[in-house]
Amino acid sequence: MKARYTKRILKFKVPAGTSRGQLTSKTSYFIILKKGKYTGIGECSIIPNLSIDDRPDFEEKLQETIQAVNKGNTLPSLSGFPAIRTGIEMAHSSYLDKELLGVKGHAYTKAYKPVPINGLVWMGNYQYMKDQINHLISQKYKCIKIKIGSIDFESELALVKYIREKYSKRIKIRLDANGAFSYEEALDKIAQLSEFSIHSIEQPIKTRKPDDMRKLRRKSSIPIALDEDITIASKLSYEEKSLFLFFVKPRYIVLKPSLIGGFSQVNEWIEIADSLKVRWWMTSALESNVGLNALANWLAQFNIKLEQGLGTGSLFTNNIQVPIRTNNGFIEMDPKGEWQKLKTI
Repeated sequence: MKARYTKRILKFKVPAGTSRGQLTSKTSYFIILKKGKYTGIGECSIIPNLSIDDRPDFEEKLQETIQAVNKGNTLPSLSGFPAIRTGIEMAHSSYLDKELLGVKGHAYTKAYKPVPINGLVWMGNYQYMKDQINHLISQKYKCIKIKIGSIDFESELALVKYIREKYSKRIKIRLDANGAFSYEEALDKIAQLSEFSIHSIEQPIKTRKPDDMRKLRRKSSIPIALDEDITIASKLSYEEKSLFLFFVKPRYIVLKPSLIGGFSQVNEWIEIADSLKVRWWMTSALESNVGLNALANWLAQFNIKLEQGLGTGSLFTNNIQVPIRTNNGFIEMDPKGEWQKLKTI
Protein backbone atom coordinates (compact mmCIF):
# COMPACT_ATOMS: atom_id res chain seq x y z
CA MET A 1 0.00 0.00 0.00
CA LYS A 2 1.21 3.49 -0.86
CA ALA A 3 0.25 6.66 0.93
CA ARG A 4 0.51 10.37 0.33
CA TYR A 5 -1.03 13.49 1.77
CA THR A 6 -2.04 16.87 0.48
CA LYS A 7 -2.88 20.12 2.23
CA ARG A 8 -5.77 22.48 1.51
CA ILE A 9 -6.68 25.78 3.13
CA LEU A 10 -10.47 25.87 3.16
CA LYS A 11 -11.88 29.39 2.87
CA PHE A 12 -15.14 30.37 4.55
CA LYS A 13 -17.80 31.99 2.39
CA VAL A 14 -18.46 34.38 5.28
CA PRO A 15 -16.44 34.66 8.52
CA ALA A 16 -17.54 32.02 11.04
CA GLY A 17 -18.06 33.66 14.43
CA THR A 18 -17.37 31.71 17.62
CA SER A 19 -16.74 32.65 21.24
CA ARG A 20 -13.02 32.44 20.36
CA GLY A 21 -13.24 34.94 17.53
CA GLN A 22 -13.93 34.79 13.81
CA LEU A 23 -12.55 32.22 11.39
CA THR A 24 -11.97 33.14 7.76
CA SER A 25 -10.08 29.97 6.83
CA LYS A 26 -8.95 26.64 8.23
CA THR A 27 -6.54 23.92 7.13
CA SER A 28 -7.31 20.30 6.30
CA TYR A 29 -4.83 17.58 5.32
CA PHE A 30 -5.99 14.66 3.19
CA ILE A 31 -4.42 11.21 3.49
CA ILE A 32 -4.77 9.10 0.35
CA LEU A 33 -4.06 5.36 0.40
CA LYS A 34 -3.70 3.36 -2.79
CA LYS A 35 -3.16 -0.29 -3.59
CA GLY A 36 -3.77 -1.55 -7.10
CA LYS A 37 -6.88 0.09 -8.53
CA TYR A 38 -8.41 0.85 -5.13
CA THR A 39 -8.02 4.02 -3.08
CA GLY A 40 -9.06 5.36 0.28
CA ILE A 41 -9.16 8.94 1.51
CA GLY A 42 -9.32 10.47 4.97
CA GLU A 43 -9.25 13.99 6.38
CA CYS A 44 -7.23 15.53 9.19
CA SER A 45 -9.16 18.65 10.15
CA ILE A 46 -7.40 21.37 12.13
CA ILE A 47 -9.36 24.15 13.87
CA PRO A 48 -7.11 27.11 14.69
CA ASN A 49 -6.55 27.64 18.43
CA LEU A 50 -8.80 24.70 19.29
CA SER A 51 -7.41 21.47 17.83
CA ILE A 52 -4.78 19.73 19.92
CA ASP A 53 -2.97 19.13 16.63
CA ASP A 54 -2.66 22.88 15.98
CA ARG A 55 1.06 22.80 16.69
CA PRO A 56 4.27 23.53 14.73
CA ASP A 57 5.34 19.88 14.39
CA PHE A 58 2.01 18.66 12.96
CA GLU A 59 3.20 18.25 9.39
CA GLU A 60 6.42 16.60 10.53
CA LYS A 61 4.37 13.96 12.40
CA LEU A 62 2.08 13.51 9.39
CA GLN A 63 5.10 12.95 7.11
CA GLU A 64 6.48 10.41 9.59
CA THR A 65 3.13 8.58 9.54
CA ILE A 66 2.99 8.53 5.75
CA GLN A 67 6.56 7.21 5.53
CA ALA A 68 5.71 4.40 7.97
CA VAL A 69 2.80 3.32 5.75
CA ASN A 70 4.96 3.39 2.63
CA LYS A 71 7.69 1.31 4.29
CA GLY A 72 5.20 -1.14 5.80
CA ASN A 73 6.31 -0.21 9.30
CA THR A 74 4.27 0.17 12.48
CA LEU A 75 2.70 3.60 12.73
CA PRO A 76 4.44 6.05 15.09
CA SER A 77 2.75 7.04 18.33
CA LEU A 78 -0.03 9.49 17.51
CA SER A 79 -0.60 10.58 21.08
CA GLY A 80 -1.28 14.30 20.88
CA PHE A 81 -2.30 14.04 17.21
CA PRO A 82 -5.99 13.01 17.21
CA ALA A 83 -6.65 14.52 13.78
CA ILE A 84 -3.96 12.34 12.17
CA ARG A 85 -5.37 9.23 13.81
CA THR A 86 -8.83 10.17 12.51
CA GLY A 87 -7.51 10.78 8.99
CA ILE A 88 -5.74 7.41 8.95
CA GLU A 89 -8.85 5.61 10.22
CA MET A 90 -11.05 7.32 7.61
CA ALA A 91 -8.66 6.49 4.79
CA HIS A 92 -8.24 2.88 5.88
CA SER A 93 -11.98 2.35 6.34
CA SER A 94 -12.75 3.79 2.92
CA TYR A 95 -10.09 1.55 1.35
CA LEU A 96 -11.62 -1.50 3.03
CA ASP A 97 -14.94 -0.60 1.39
CA LYS A 98 -13.35 -1.29 -2.00
CA GLU A 99 -15.94 -3.88 -2.95
CA LEU A 100 -18.51 -1.08 -2.73
CA LEU A 101 -16.51 1.58 -4.53
CA GLY A 102 -17.94 1.05 -7.98
CA VAL A 103 -16.04 1.64 -11.20
CA LYS A 104 -14.66 5.05 -10.21
CA GLY A 105 -12.45 3.65 -7.47
CA HIS A 106 -13.25 6.35 -4.92
CA ALA A 107 -14.08 6.03 -1.26
CA TYR A 108 -17.46 5.91 0.44
CA THR A 109 -19.82 5.55 -2.47
CA LYS A 110 -22.06 3.08 -0.66
CA ALA A 111 -25.51 4.44 0.05
CA TYR A 112 -26.22 5.12 3.71
CA LYS A 113 -29.45 6.13 5.36
CA PRO A 114 -30.10 9.88 5.58
CA VAL A 115 -28.77 11.24 8.88
CA PRO A 116 -30.74 14.00 10.67
CA ILE A 117 -28.60 17.08 11.33
CA ASN A 118 -28.94 20.40 13.10
CA GLY A 119 -28.69 23.75 11.37
CA LEU A 120 -25.83 25.83 12.76
CA VAL A 121 -26.17 29.57 13.52
CA TRP A 122 -22.82 31.36 13.67
CA MET A 123 -22.20 34.33 15.91
CA GLY A 124 -22.71 37.84 14.61
CA ASN A 125 -25.01 40.75 15.29
CA TYR A 126 -28.67 40.15 16.10
CA GLN A 127 -29.97 40.66 12.56
CA TYR A 128 -27.30 38.43 11.01
CA MET A 129 -28.11 35.58 13.40
CA LYS A 130 -31.86 36.09 12.94
CA ASP A 131 -31.44 35.89 9.16
CA GLN A 132 -29.53 32.61 9.53
CA ILE A 133 -32.29 31.18 11.72
CA ASN A 134 -35.01 32.05 9.22
CA HIS A 135 -32.98 30.63 6.33
CA LEU A 136 -32.29 27.35 8.12
CA ILE A 137 -35.93 26.87 9.10
CA SER A 138 -36.97 27.64 5.51
CA GLN A 139 -34.64 24.78 4.53
CA LYS A 140 -36.71 22.42 6.71
CA TYR A 141 -34.25 22.08 9.61
CA LYS A 142 -36.12 20.83 12.68
CA CYS A 143 -33.21 21.48 15.07
CA ILE A 144 -31.31 24.78 15.29
CA LYS A 145 -28.01 25.13 17.13
CA ILE A 146 -27.06 28.67 18.17
CA LYS A 147 -23.57 29.61 19.28
CA ILE A 148 -23.79 32.00 22.24
CA GLY A 149 -21.39 33.82 24.55
CA SER A 150 -19.95 36.46 22.24
CA ILE A 151 -22.57 39.14 21.62
CA ASP A 152 -24.61 40.70 24.44
CA PHE A 153 -26.78 38.19 26.24
CA GLU A 154 -29.96 40.25 25.83
CA SER A 155 -29.68 39.87 22.05
CA GLU A 156 -29.11 36.13 22.38
CA LEU A 157 -32.12 35.85 24.66
CA ALA A 158 -34.16 37.83 22.14
CA LEU A 159 -33.17 35.40 19.37
CA VAL A 160 -34.42 32.41 21.35
CA LYS A 161 -37.63 34.25 22.19
CA TYR A 162 -38.05 35.12 18.50
CA ILE A 163 -37.88 31.43 17.50
CA ARG A 164 -40.45 30.46 20.10
CA GLU A 165 -42.85 33.27 19.16
CA LYS A 166 -42.55 32.78 15.40
CA TYR A 167 -42.18 28.99 15.19
CA SER A 168 -43.69 27.82 18.48
CA LYS A 169 -42.19 24.62 19.96
CA ARG A 170 -41.88 22.68 16.72
CA ILE A 171 -38.24 23.77 16.39
CA LYS A 172 -35.69 22.13 18.69
CA ILE A 173 -33.19 24.69 20.05
CA ARG A 174 -29.66 23.75 21.05
CA LEU A 175 -27.25 26.30 22.48
CA ASP A 176 -23.45 26.09 22.44
CA ALA A 177 -21.49 28.36 24.78
CA ASN A 178 -18.02 26.87 24.15
CA GLY A 179 -17.18 27.46 27.82
CA ALA A 180 -17.84 31.20 27.60
CA PHE A 181 -19.43 31.64 31.06
CA SER A 182 -18.28 31.50 34.65
CA TYR A 183 -20.19 29.20 36.99
CA GLU A 184 -22.20 32.10 38.44
CA GLU A 185 -22.95 33.59 35.00
CA ALA A 186 -24.06 30.21 33.68
CA LEU A 187 -26.58 29.71 36.49
CA ASP A 188 -28.15 33.11 35.87
CA LYS A 189 -28.24 32.78 32.07
CA ILE A 190 -29.62 29.23 32.14
CA ALA A 191 -32.40 30.37 34.48
CA GLN A 192 -33.42 33.06 31.96
CA LEU A 193 -33.13 30.76 28.93
CA SER A 194 -35.08 27.92 30.52
CA GLU A 195 -38.34 29.77 29.87
CA PHE A 196 -38.03 28.92 26.17
CA SER A 197 -37.92 25.09 26.16
CA ILE A 198 -34.24 24.66 25.28
CA HIS A 199 -33.18 21.14 24.25
CA SER A 200 -29.63 21.45 25.66
CA ILE A 201 -26.71 23.77 26.27
CA GLU A 202 -23.21 22.65 25.31
CA GLN A 203 -20.25 23.38 27.55
CA PRO A 204 -21.72 26.35 29.46
CA ILE A 205 -18.58 26.74 31.62
CA LYS A 206 -14.88 26.26 31.03
CA THR A 207 -13.27 22.85 31.12
CA ARG A 208 -10.98 21.31 33.77
CA LYS A 209 -13.48 21.87 36.61
CA PRO A 210 -15.55 18.68 36.76
CA ASP A 211 -16.87 19.50 40.23
CA ASP A 212 -18.29 22.84 39.00
CA MET A 213 -19.85 21.13 35.99
CA ARG A 214 -21.36 18.48 38.23
CA LYS A 215 -22.88 21.12 40.52
CA LEU A 216 -24.14 23.10 37.54
CA ARG A 217 -25.71 19.99 36.01
CA ARG A 218 -27.58 19.34 39.25
CA LYS A 219 -28.94 22.91 39.42
CA SER A 220 -29.49 23.52 35.72
CA SER A 221 -33.03 23.61 34.38
CA ILE A 222 -31.61 22.99 30.87
CA PRO A 223 -29.94 19.64 30.06
CA ILE A 224 -26.17 19.99 29.76
CA ALA A 225 -24.06 18.51 26.96
CA LEU A 226 -20.31 18.12 27.42
CA ASP A 227 -18.13 19.04 24.45
CA GLU A 228 -14.67 20.46 25.23
CA ASP A 229 -14.65 18.45 28.48
CA ILE A 230 -14.87 15.27 26.38
CA THR A 231 -11.93 16.38 24.24
CA ILE A 232 -9.74 16.85 27.31
CA ALA A 233 -10.97 13.67 29.03
CA SER A 234 -10.14 11.62 25.93
CA LYS A 235 -6.53 11.56 27.13
CA LEU A 236 -7.63 9.44 30.10
CA SER A 237 -7.75 5.68 30.38
CA TYR A 238 -11.01 3.81 29.83
CA GLU A 239 -11.53 3.47 33.59
CA GLU A 240 -10.80 7.17 34.17
CA LYS A 241 -13.22 8.18 31.41
CA SER A 242 -15.88 6.03 33.04
CA LEU A 243 -15.31 7.63 36.45
CA PHE A 244 -15.35 11.12 34.94
CA LEU A 245 -18.63 10.61 33.12
CA PHE A 246 -20.16 8.85 36.14
CA PHE A 247 -19.12 11.79 38.35
CA VAL A 248 -20.47 14.61 36.11
CA LYS A 249 -23.38 12.60 34.63
CA PRO A 250 -24.44 15.07 31.90
CA ARG A 251 -27.57 14.40 29.84
CA TYR A 252 -25.54 14.39 26.60
CA ILE A 253 -21.99 14.24 25.30
CA VAL A 254 -20.75 15.61 21.98
CA LEU A 255 -18.24 13.52 20.02
CA LYS A 256 -15.80 15.04 17.52
CA PRO A 257 -13.54 12.28 16.15
CA SER A 258 -10.90 14.71 14.84
CA LEU A 259 -10.52 16.27 18.29
CA ILE A 260 -10.74 13.19 20.50
CA GLY A 261 -8.69 10.69 18.49
CA GLY A 262 -10.73 8.94 15.85
CA PHE A 263 -13.49 6.35 15.77
CA SER A 264 -11.75 4.09 18.27
CA GLN A 265 -12.13 6.85 20.88
CA VAL A 266 -15.72 7.47 19.77
CA ASN A 267 -16.51 3.79 20.32
CA GLU A 268 -15.13 3.94 23.86
CA TRP A 269 -17.17 7.01 24.74
CA ILE A 270 -20.35 5.51 23.27
CA GLU A 271 -19.87 2.30 25.26
CA ILE A 272 -19.36 4.24 28.49
CA ALA A 273 -22.22 6.66 27.77
CA ASP A 274 -24.65 3.85 26.97
CA SER A 275 -23.80 2.11 30.24
CA LEU A 276 -24.67 5.31 32.15
CA LYS A 277 -27.72 6.17 30.03
CA VAL A 278 -26.01 9.32 28.75
CA ARG A 279 -27.05 10.13 25.19
CA TRP A 280 -24.67 11.37 22.50
CA TRP A 281 -24.39 12.95 19.10
CA MET A 282 -21.49 13.47 16.71
CA THR A 283 -20.31 16.85 15.48
CA SER A 284 -17.86 17.68 12.73
CA ALA A 285 -14.65 19.57 13.46
CA LEU A 286 -15.26 21.79 10.42
CA GLU A 287 -14.33 19.02 8.01
CA SER A 288 -14.72 19.39 4.27
CA ASN A 289 -17.22 17.22 2.43
CA VAL A 290 -14.68 14.37 2.56
CA GLY A 291 -14.80 14.22 6.36
CA LEU A 292 -18.54 14.84 6.56
CA ASN A 293 -19.19 11.96 4.18
CA ALA A 294 -16.99 9.64 6.24
CA LEU A 295 -18.74 10.65 9.48
CA ALA A 296 -22.20 10.14 7.99
CA ASN A 297 -21.12 6.79 6.57
CA TRP A 298 -19.80 5.67 9.96
CA LEU A 299 -23.03 6.73 11.70
CA ALA A 300 -25.03 4.46 9.38
CA GLN A 301 -24.38 1.54 11.74
CA PHE A 302 -26.61 3.20 14.39
CA ASN A 303 -30.32 3.84 14.50
CA ILE A 304 -29.84 7.62 14.66
CA LYS A 305 -32.65 9.62 16.24
CA LEU A 306 -30.88 12.70 17.61
CA GLU A 307 -29.77 15.34 15.14
CA GLN A 308 -26.04 15.19 14.45
CA GLY A 309 -23.75 18.19 13.94
CA LEU A 310 -22.84 17.52 10.32
CA GLY A 311 -24.31 20.61 8.70
CA THR A 312 -21.05 22.41 7.86
CA GLY A 313 -20.57 21.25 4.26
CA SER A 314 -21.74 24.48 2.67
CA LEU A 315 -19.36 26.75 4.60
CA PHE A 316 -16.42 26.81 2.19
CA THR A 317 -15.83 28.41 -1.20
CA ASN A 318 -13.32 25.73 -2.21
CA ASN A 319 -14.88 22.58 -0.75
CA ILE A 320 -14.20 19.20 -2.34
CA GLN A 321 -16.82 17.66 -4.59
CA VAL A 322 -18.32 14.57 -2.98
CA PRO A 323 -21.66 12.85 -3.74
CA ILE A 324 -23.46 14.05 -0.62
CA ARG A 325 -26.06 16.73 -0.03
CA THR A 326 -28.17 18.26 2.70
CA ASN A 327 -31.89 17.86 2.14
CA ASN A 328 -34.75 18.88 4.46
CA GLY A 329 -32.56 18.75 7.56
CA PHE A 330 -30.73 15.53 6.63
CA ILE A 331 -27.33 14.72 5.17
CA GLU A 332 -27.61 12.01 2.53
CA MET A 333 -25.99 10.51 -0.55
CA ASP A 334 -26.56 12.47 -3.74
CA PRO A 335 -27.42 9.89 -6.43
CA LYS A 336 -26.38 12.35 -9.15
CA GLY A 337 -23.20 13.50 -7.43
CA GLU A 338 -19.64 12.54 -8.32
CA TRP A 339 -16.31 12.42 -6.57
CA GLN A 340 -13.69 15.01 -7.43
CA LYS A 341 -10.65 13.37 -9.02
CA LEU A 342 -8.19 12.56 -6.28
CA LYS A 343 -5.25 13.98 -8.19
CA THR A 344 -6.88 17.42 -8.00
CA ILE A 345 -7.31 17.35 -4.21
